[in-house]
Amino acid sequence: MSVNQESQNRDGFGSKLGIIAAAAGSAIGLGNIWKFPYVAGKSGGGAFLLVYILCVAAIGLPIMLAELIIGRKGKGNAVRSIKELKNSKFWPLAGWFGVIATTLILSFYYVVAGWTLSYVVKSATGVFAPLDASGISNVFDTLVTSTLSPIIWSLVFMAITGFVVIAGIQNGIEKYSKILMPLLFIIIVILDIRAVTLPGAKEGLEFLFKPDFTKLKLDVVFSAMSQAFFSLSLGMGIMITYGSYINDNEDLGSTALQVSIADTLIAILAGVAIFPAVFAYKIDPATGAGLAFKTLPNVFNNMPLGQLFGTLFFILLAISALTSTISLQEVVVAFLSEEFNKSRKSMTILSLCVIAVIGVFASLSNGLLAPHTIMGYNFMDFLGYLTDSYMLPLGGIMISLFVGWVIDKKIVYNQLQNKGYAPIVHVLLRFVCPIAISIVFLKGIGLM
Repeated sequence: MSVNQESQNRDGFGSKLGIIAAAAGSAIGLGNIWKFPYVAGKSGGGAFLLVYILCVAAIGLPIMLAELIIGRKGKGNAVRSIKELKNSKFWPLAGWFGVIATTLILSFYYVVAGWTLSYVVKSATGVFAPLDASGISNVFDTLVTSTLSPIIWSLVFMAITGFVVIAGIQNGIEKYSKILMPLLFIIIVILDIRAVTLPGAKEGLEFLFKPDFTKLKLDVVFSAMSQAFFSLSLGMGIMITYGSYINDNEDLGSTALQVSIADTLIAILAGVAIFPAVFAYKIDPATGAGLAFKTLPNVFNNMPLGQLFGTLFFILLAISALTSTISLQEVVVAFLSEEFNKSRKSMTILSLCVIAVIGVFASLSNGLLAPHTIMGYNFMDFLGYLTDSYMLPLGGIMISLFVGWVIDKKIVYNQLQNKGYAPIVHVLLRFVCPIAISIVFLKGIGLM
């Protein structure tokens, strides 16, 4: 069977809402709810936010469009779509970077996602209520260094993700994205309302929205560029894969814009939920990655109805993680099922088994295997360093150059329906995006 015949029989999104919900779900992950607030906290709040929005517009949006163009035109997984557009041994490496990176990312992302499920149960059952700050910190340290518990929680999360992915695009990913994304939005709005009504909330809102340009140093710009690239799930093959499920009548420009707006909005709303509470209870906004798991449970303990809002917060984290694991898993499953002509169910189970094995080592590297390091990193952190610093930026640079310079300009313009912004996108992909992502790459590997 030819690739064109196969593409006609492929599952696909059934509605515009389904496309937006699924693509936004892939972009909206723990990076928005967990990472964005503490990166913003370390980088000066409002000044960082302003630069971040500019970076999304100038870098994130064009790269997302480039991936969607490749996917819709190629009608295949991340590797096959590129091969369809250019018969070359080199350029499909961008797709391979995405498939391999998503596999490695999932191996530790499922571990962190498992932590969120554990915290939902802990918060709902009142585990944190009698504890002080030190006790809450010990709960987290005990969880991540344990041998069995975090592995079990990550396997539960894998099973939930696998159930959705096996069901397919319309009956699985689209169906559940339409449920999960509104639920995520409702929960975060409830948390925002609670946060802005806390005494001292004004200071937190000013920190987030009032730019302090004295803090706008070069490192802040680098952080914003990096966060804009990674927050939108670029370089992972997700948008290429999802693009292949979008019919030719859909407006890719409006789709990418709506996804970028939704992603940025949720990140901002997460900041609104967190910073007023942080300032109300005199917490350092630059606390770091432990903000969600170590600091906020203590904040909720001191808040009226804190157990309820704490539980809602960790449900929010779990949902944001699930929408991302679904899309990441789909990249791997689409590749395996199409390249080896196997069923979606069998390839989902096979890929989850492989990822689970790697994930066990990632989880144990926080405890039992902690003395064993690679380049000074434990195994879990090394996987993050390898994918974030090398594979994703290199894949992003290649995608930008591929659409900007290699494929026929007419393909780009036609996929963008010859809208007035098409020439601007093409110029950004040719010049601005490769340079910007190269800076992120060089910064990430310590050469800048």
